[in-house]
Amino acid sequence: MPDNRRAFSSLSEREILALAISAEEEDARIYVEFATRLGTTYPGSKALFEGMAAEENEHRRRLLDLYVTRFGDHLVPIRREHVRGFLARKPIWLMKTMALETVRQQAWEMEESAYHFYLEAAKQSTDANIRKLLGDLAEQERKHAQAADRIDAEVLGETGRDAEKSEAHRQFVLTYVQPGLAGLMDGSVSTLAPVFAAAFATGDTHQTFLVGLAAAVGAGISMGFTEAASDDGKLTGRGSPIKRGFAAGIMTAIGGLGHALPYLIHDFTVATTIAVVVVLIELWAIAFIQNRYMQTPFWRAALQVVVGGALVFAAGIAIGMA
Repeated sequence: MPDNRRAFSSLSEREILALAISAEEEDARIYVEFATRLGTTYPGSKALFEGMAAEENEHRRRLLDLYVTRFGDHLVPIRREHVRGFLARKPIWLMKTMALETVRQQAWEMEESAYHFYLEAAKQSTDANIRKLLGDLAEQERKHAQAADRIDAEVLGETGRDAEKSEAHRQFVLTYVQPGLAGLMDGSVSTLAPVFAAAFATGDTHQTFLVGLAAAVGAGISMGFTEAASDDGKLTGRGSPIKRGFAAGIMTAIGGLGHALPYLIHDFTVATTIAVVVVLIELWAIAFIQNRYMQTPFWRAALQVVVGGALVFAAGIAIGMA
């Protein structure tokens, strides 16, 4: 399917300002939603997010005033999803539950992305007034990225904040953990069917190992290139696409190799038994990482990966025995 989104480098100053206006409006509404959902349990965080929403609205007003002065009243209907390079996020209104840790991570990602957006936008602008405003907003968004630490200070106190995630740790999650987790899930689950189909179809451990090796390496290369090409990191602040590509590709290959390596053992029954145990360990590891870094409740994460893995595993066996 062709990608009809515009390249950010192709946007005019008028389009960049319109995009910034819509982005600030959307971010303000998200912060209001954060404040509404967390208000009962964390009144300090509610006040913080209400303040951040007000600041985003003030940014929008400044951008809109400059836009009207330079380009008139007609606002170009452009949004982030119309431009390549922005990270797609799950809509807030679809989230049934919202943990404080999840909010902290998303708030940091939003502000880090906004900071990089304004930096890149300022580089493309030749108008002095537009360039100055975009540069000023970049600095303000950079300060907003410390909001997660302010939440820690209010909710956890000094000791708790020190024990929780620093800015460097959040960047680590964004650059390595998220693509690595996606790769591990893809490699562990997607290669189950070919490996166990080959095992039960041939009963030959060597042939099964070769199939598993090919599936794991192929999936790793594909996943790595897909991740690297999906986002150059300039607008989202997700880090180097090369680093993310390697993280996704290596973890995909590891996920696939985990249950292929036991078939280096010549005894089919022993190899298959160990492979099944490895699959269970892989699925547990995925659930643990989702719980530890993505704030997904452990049992919900375990249920998701176990059900999905079990279906693929059963499909592989059924095909192999057909």
